[in-house]
Amino acid sequence: MIKKIFAWWDSTTYGTSFTLFRKGAKQIGTDEQGNRYFEEGGKPSFPDGRRRRWVLYHGVAEPSRVPPDWHGWLHHTFAEPPTIDPLLRQKFEKDHLPNMTGTALAYHPKGSLYKTGDTLEKGLGLDYEPWSPGD
Repeated sequence: MIKKIFAWWDSTTYGTSFTLFRKGAKQIGTDEQGNRYFEEGGKPSFPDGRRRRWVLYHGVAEPSRVPPDWHGWLHHTFAEPPTIDPLLRQKFEKDHLPNMTGTALAYHPKGSLYKTGDTLEKGLGLDYEPWSPGD
Protein backbone atom coordinates (compact mmCIF):
# COMPACT_ATOMS: atom_id res chain seq x y z
CA MET A 1 0.00 0.00 0.00
CA ILE A 2 2.83 2.44 0.85
CA LYS A 3 4.43 1.66 -2.51
CA LYS A 4 1.18 2.53 -4.31
CA ILE A 5 1.08 5.93 -2.57
CA PHE A 6 4.63 7.06 -3.36
CA ALA A 7 6.09 4.83 -6.11
CA TRP A 8 5.11 6.82 -9.20
CA TRP A 9 7.96 5.25 -11.21
CA ASP A 10 6.47 1.76 -10.91
CA SER A 11 2.91 1.85 -12.31
CA THR A 12 0.19 4.20 -11.10
CA THR A 13 -0.37 5.80 -7.70
CA TYR A 14 -3.59 6.42 -5.77
CA GLY A 15 -3.33 10.11 -6.70
CA THR A 16 -3.28 9.32 -10.42
CA SER A 17 -6.14 6.86 -10.06
CA PHE A 18 -8.16 9.50 -8.17
CA THR A 19 -7.44 12.13 -10.84
CA LEU A 20 -8.59 9.79 -13.59
CA PHE A 21 -11.76 9.03 -11.63
CA ARG A 22 -12.40 12.72 -10.86
CA LYS A 23 -11.94 13.76 -14.50
CA GLY A 24 -14.20 10.95 -15.72
CA ALA A 25 -11.37 9.54 -17.84
CA LYS A 26 -12.17 6.71 -20.22
CA GLN A 27 -9.65 4.10 -21.26
CA ILE A 28 -9.01 4.55 -24.97
CA GLY A 29 -6.63 1.68 -25.60
CA THR A 30 -3.59 -0.37 -24.73
CA ASP A 31 -0.32 -0.73 -26.62
CA GLU A 32 1.76 -3.88 -27.18
CA GLN A 33 3.79 -3.22 -24.01
CA GLY A 34 0.72 -3.08 -21.78
CA ASN A 35 0.67 0.71 -21.32
CA ARG A 36 -2.90 2.01 -20.96
CA TYR A 37 -4.10 5.30 -22.49
CA PHE A 38 -6.89 7.50 -21.14
CA GLU A 39 -8.76 10.64 -22.18
CA GLU A 40 -10.81 12.81 -19.86
CA GLY A 41 -14.57 12.88 -20.19
CA GLY A 42 -16.95 15.75 -19.53
CA LYS A 43 -15.90 19.34 -20.06
CA PRO A 44 -12.57 19.78 -21.94
CA SER A 45 -9.63 21.15 -19.93
CA PHE A 46 -8.16 23.31 -22.68
CA PRO A 47 -9.73 26.54 -24.05
CA ASP A 48 -9.51 25.24 -27.61
CA GLY A 49 -11.69 22.23 -26.77
CA ARG A 50 -8.96 19.60 -26.42
CA ARG A 51 -9.24 17.01 -23.68
CA ARG A 52 -6.42 16.00 -21.36
CA ARG A 53 -4.80 12.63 -22.13
CA TRP A 54 -2.77 10.26 -19.94
CA VAL A 55 -0.64 7.15 -20.20
CA LEU A 56 -0.40 4.68 -17.34
CA TYR A 57 2.79 2.70 -17.78
CA HIS A 58 2.86 -1.04 -17.33
CA GLY A 59 5.90 -1.41 -15.10
CA VAL A 60 8.62 1.23 -15.00
CA ALA A 61 7.48 4.73 -15.99
CA GLU A 62 9.82 5.31 -18.94
CA PRO A 63 8.47 7.76 -21.56
CA SER A 64 10.57 6.27 -24.36
CA ARG A 65 8.41 3.13 -24.07
CA VAL A 66 5.48 4.99 -25.69
CA PRO A 67 5.25 4.00 -29.39
CA PRO A 68 5.16 6.81 -32.00
CA ASP A 69 1.48 6.42 -32.86
CA TRP A 70 0.40 6.70 -29.22
CA HIS A 71 2.88 9.55 -28.64
CA GLY A 72 1.23 11.51 -31.44
CA TRP A 73 -2.19 10.91 -29.95
CA LEU A 74 -1.07 11.92 -26.44
CA HIS A 75 0.28 15.22 -27.76
CA HIS A 76 -2.80 15.96 -29.91
CA THR A 77 -0.88 15.53 -33.16
CA PHE A 78 -3.43 12.92 -34.19
CA ALA A 79 -7.13 13.43 -33.45
CA GLU A 80 -7.97 9.74 -33.50
CA PRO A 81 -6.20 7.14 -31.34
CA PRO A 82 -4.27 4.30 -33.01
CA THR A 83 -7.10 1.91 -32.10
CA ILE A 84 -9.33 3.75 -34.60
CA ASP A 85 -6.83 5.18 -37.11
CA PRO A 86 -3.49 3.29 -36.92
CA LEU A 87 -0.37 4.80 -38.46
CA LEU A 88 0.54 3.38 -41.83
CA ARG A 89 4.01 1.91 -41.61
CA GLN A 90 6.46 1.90 -44.46
CA LYS A 91 8.27 -1.35 -45.17
CA PHE A 92 11.64 0.24 -44.33
CA GLU A 93 10.52 1.35 -40.84
CA LYS A 94 11.80 -0.64 -37.88
CA ASP A 95 9.80 -1.56 -34.79
CA HIS A 96 9.81 0.97 -31.96
CA LEU A 97 12.42 0.34 -29.26
CA PRO A 98 12.60 2.14 -25.93
CA ASN A 99 15.74 3.97 -24.87
CA MET A 100 18.31 1.35 -23.87
CA THR A 101 20.91 3.76 -22.45
CA GLY A 102 22.38 2.41 -19.24
CA THR A 103 21.40 -1.18 -19.96
CA ALA A 104 23.30 -4.13 -21.42
CA LEU A 105 21.39 -3.59 -24.69
CA ALA A 106 22.67 -0.02 -25.17
CA TYR A 107 24.28 0.87 -28.50
CA HIS A 108 28.07 1.14 -28.46
CA PRO A 109 29.77 2.28 -31.69
CA LYS A 110 32.83 0.63 -33.19
CA GLY A 111 35.90 1.41 -31.07
CA SER A 112 33.91 2.19 -27.93
CA LEU A 113 35.55 1.21 -24.65
CA TYR A 114 32.26 -0.40 -23.65
CA LYS A 115 32.20 -2.63 -26.73
CA THR A 116 32.61 -6.25 -25.73
CA GLY A 117 34.47 -8.90 -27.62
CA ASP A 118 37.80 -8.85 -29.38
CA THR A 119 37.68 -5.38 -30.96
CA LEU A 120 41.24 -4.51 -29.92
CA GLU A 121 42.54 -7.80 -31.26
CA LYS A 122 40.90 -7.06 -34.63
CA GLY A 123 42.87 -3.80 -34.88
CA LEU A 124 39.96 -1.49 -34.10
CA GLY A 125 40.93 1.48 -32.00
CA LEU A 126 44.69 0.94 -32.35
CA ASP A 127 45.14 3.97 -34.62
CA TYR A 128 44.76 6.36 -31.67
CA GLU A 129 47.94 7.91 -30.26
CA PRO A 130 47.46 10.08 -27.19
CA TRP A 131 49.14 13.49 -27.12
CA SER A 132 51.79 14.07 -24.53
CA PRO A 133 53.36 17.45 -23.68
CA GLY A 134 56.89 16.29 -24.50
CA ASP A 135 56.11 15.59 -28.19
